[in-house]
Amino acid sequence: MRPSKRAPDQMRPVSLERGVARYAEGSCLVKFGETHVLCTASLEERGPAWLRGSGKGWVTAEYSMLPRATQERTRREVTSGRPSGRTQEIQRLIGRSLRAVVDLSAIGEKQIIVDCDVLQADGGTRTASITGAWVALHDCIQWMRSRSIITTQPLRDHVAAISCGIAQGVPVLDLDYAEDSTAETDANFVMTGTGGIVEVQGTAEGKPFSSDELLHLMALANKGIAELVALQKKAVA
Repeated sequence: MRPSKRAPDQMRPVSLERGVARYAEGSCLVKFGETHVLCTASLEERGPAWLRGSGKGWVTAEYSMLPRATQERTRREVTSGRPSGRTQEIQRLIGRSLRAVVDLSAIGEKQIIVDCDVLQADGGTRTASITGAWVALHDCIQWMRSRSIITTQPLRDHVAAISCGIAQGVPVLDLDYAEDSTAETDANFVMTGTGGIVEVQGTAEGKPFSSDELLHLMALANKGIAELVALQKKAVA
């Protein structure tokens, strides 16, 4: 029995609330159970200097966790002068995931920055961030189209992410912190709405996992991503 009493293939309750930040071109408050992340998308008129003259734009992301998102206060990274290695890895993952479904040439020489701020953490902050970031990005692009800043649709597909793992010998979907902290295997899957794989991150703790177990986790991820994409479609309809 899982600590949350969920079935092995059952996700936590997920919600996607749009338009929660008054000034952002796009925003979404995403909740995976007790993990809550505020995602905001901001349009900048100029893209990165290294893309100047290319005709292409850029989509990137920044990620942070509020000091009391966790049970004990976490020091703000700004006080240390630079983001931690974990923060850099997660925000690069979010950026890669979003760019995988965007036609960068269609947004012109502009930049969209998606900020993912964790308000409350209970496992799966990166997967929740990616799923909510897509909604915020979608609304930012719609904002641009409604003002004729762009005339085509740069978004080619949905993208969402989910965690899977092996806990007490059982492959399970959408780990919360209680499971994540003790799981024998922990994996994150980033996939598109049409089933394309953007990234897979998998780590064994204690003993390696088998090819069959990986395929089982992939099957769980496919189920979870399908549910998340359905919720994204409903949210932006």
